[in-house]
Amino acid sequence: MSGKIVNLRQARKRKTREAAGEKAADNRLKFGRTKEQRVGDEAASARRDQASERLDRHRMESDEPPSEN
Repeated sequence: MSGKIVNLRQARKRKTREAAGEKAADNRLKFGRTKEQRVGDEAASARRDQASERLDRHRMESDEPPSEN
């Protein structure tokens, strides 16, 4: 009996953690985005915001409906 004694509860937990880690790695490959993609999206968002502000500055009428007096 020179075999190593193994705690089954700990072995099950370790196996579950390893499986979750593998699944997370697969999901990162499948759904993850590169840093360049995120930076590109942030730049596009900034351009949209800037264009929206430019349009708002050139608006001739206010957004409020005329008051009824």
